[in-house]
Amino acid sequence: MLFNRYRRGLFITAFLAAPVALYLVYVISPYIQAFYIAMTDWRGVTATPAFIGLENFGRLMGDETFWKAVTHNAGLLVLLPLVTIVIALFFAFLLNVGGGGRAVGGIRGSKFYRVVFFFPQVLAVAVVAVLFQQVFRPDGSGMLNGPLMALGAKPIGFLSDPGVAFWSVLGVMVWQAVGFYVVLFSAGLASIPNDMFEAAQIDGAGRLSLFFRITLPLLWDTVQVAWVYLGILALDVFAIVWVMTDQHGGPDWSTTVMAAEIYRNAFQYFRFGYASALGVVMFFFTVGFAILSLRFTRRERIEY
Repeated sequence: MLFNRYRRGLFITAFLAAPVALYLVYVISPYIQAFYIAMTDWRGVTATPAFIGLENFGRLMGDETFWKAVTHNAGLLVLLPLVTIVIALFFAFLLNVGGGGRAVGGIRGSKFYRVVFFFPQVLAVAVVAVLFQQVFRPDGSGMLNGPLMALGAKPIGFLSDPGVAFWSVLGVMVWQAVGFYVVLFSAGLASIPNDMFEAAQIDGAGRLSLFFRITLPLLWDTVQVAWVYLGILALDVFAIVWVMTDQHGGPDWSTTVMAAEIYRNAFQYFRFGYASALGVVMFFFTVGFAILSLRFTRRERIEY
């Protein structure tokens, strides 16, 4: 018995040795290096950068652009998960449960609509950003401003007006993300027995009651996971902002985010130590958000 346990332990150790080694080399090691570089003045050209302690973090506290980026990430952190999940839940409910008639089922053509909703996920994020650059063009060739100008209205500076640019970026992020979560919530709804919905309908429950009393409680674990993923996306967003605003962070830095400032400081200003300090701050923001979200949205699991 003891020998068998030893052989099993040896097999498990040998099986896990390679992936653990790869994880340590390509994930943990870069993290450690980033933490060290954040406490240096390295500019990418010296072999032995000078150690300056927490000086970079002190400079962050007085960096106005950094605080603008944090504010935008915080706004996305609240709005992106909330808007995306609400829209995705609404459409998933319609496609699976909210169809007309007394029978429990989705609206007609629900399979086709699932494909349509999921289509933005097929496109690369950079392609989505370039696509909406053209949609938001401020001249007559823009898909939105063209009809407005044809009607004699003043064009809207979707990406040039500081008061509108952030909301334009948020709208694109919601458009790009919502299809995946429609499919995710649809998969969750498909696992709920129809008997539960039919029994509720027999008791006189309407569509609104079906959603809030059955659908949402039974999908809560899936909604929790979606919230964490979307929150991390809001904190890590880079490509859409970088491409849509032509690497300028929007007018008066109205759309810049932490990831964009990391890239800008590292590869445009060659302040790798300062960029690493930004990265460390973003790392703790992201990990802290994930832990707090999982902690405060936890609830008893509902069995069915």
